[in-house]
Amino acid sequence: MKPYSLDLRQKIIETYEQEAISQRNLAKRFRVALSFIYKLLKLYREKGTFEPKSHGGGQSMKLSPENIIVLGELVEQKNDATLEELREKLHEQTQAEVSISTISRVLTSLNFTRKKKRCTPLKDKPSEFKTYVQSTDKK
Repeated sequence: MKPYSLDLRQKIIETYEQEAISQRNLAKRFRVALSFIYKLLKLYREKGTFEPKSHGGGQSMKLSPENIIVLGELVEQKNDATLEELREKLHEQTQAEVSISTISRVLTSLNFTRKKKRCTPLKDKPSEFKTYVQSTDKK
């Protein structure tokens, strides 16, 4: 969710300072959460600013770019390997310990599909059921 705009923040603070209005009524007037009003006013009192805090970031990626290249090569070598097998092979080659979910997310970001390819297309190979039905019709 994006932070509220600086204009809105400034209007809330100006209204609070100029009018004798409760924080609850201020929240209703500007259609924001009461907790946002509390936090905004506290930030303004303590820091003198009403700018939103920067995003805290997130967890860094567990696989290095080199490890991702190795994983891509493993998939190209054996494209029908399970995620568990890929994880084990990756650990053997790079000593990187990651979860199966991480392997899946990386493969998705690399646009590798998990669907196996058929050896022969369905339209070229007659169905065993059709062959059986045709042979019984001749009797």
